[in-house]
Amino acid sequence: MAKKKISESTIRRLSLYYRALSVLEKENHQTVSSKELAKREKLTPAQVRKDLSFFGSFGTRGLGYPVAELRNQVASILGINRLWKVALFGVGNIGSALVSYKEFARQGFRIVKLFDNDQRKIGSNHKGIIISDVRNMNKEIAEANVEIAVIAVPATVAQYIVDDVVDHGIKAILNFAPINLKVPDDVYLRNENMSMELEYLSFAMVNNHTQKRPKV
Repeated sequence: MAKKKISESTIRRLSLYYRALSVLEKENHQTVSSKELAKREKLTPAQVRKDLSFFGSFGTRGLGYPVAELRNQVASILGINRLWKVALFGVGNIGSALVSYKEFARQGFRIVKLFDNDQRKIGSNHKGIIISDVRNMNKEIAEANVEIAVIAVPATVAQYIVDDVVDHGIKAILNFAPINLKVPDDVYLRNENMSMELEYLSFAMVNNHTQKRPKV
């Protein structure tokens, strides 16, 4: 039987549920209703139930969802109940900030390799990780069993780096370079364009934009 196609908006909402459930668990809540979960994320209870129904049957009618159990199940669905080894390309301002971002490690994304082409940086220890020459990526990616690449290099070289990364078997890429990258159909690419997000905010301010941004 063919797998159900899950929309991007559903996956994004699962991430919201995971974070809400993590907070509820820290607050020692034992159970949560779809109404309570929906209220926290400004959604409807029907939307919460529909999203979760794609992946099975959760909770008990009238009693709600066990918080810890549902959090673990959502983590499993999102694939963050395991360790993912990450290589980061470009140890500039953005790259350095990403290495320091502790939430990555908490959710199972461990940066194990750093690559750069600046000879002044290569060989130095950056927050416990030795920066390697990008020209050696082939051997070092294989040795470290890297599964995800994060691109934080200038736009002028980003496509070249991504082409090499793909050639070396990486199938998941998070891009911070301000450029539209081209990858094969079997490679998953996500773009994080902070300039565009700021432009949205500036548009909203200049135009006194009162319409709420649609939820995803």
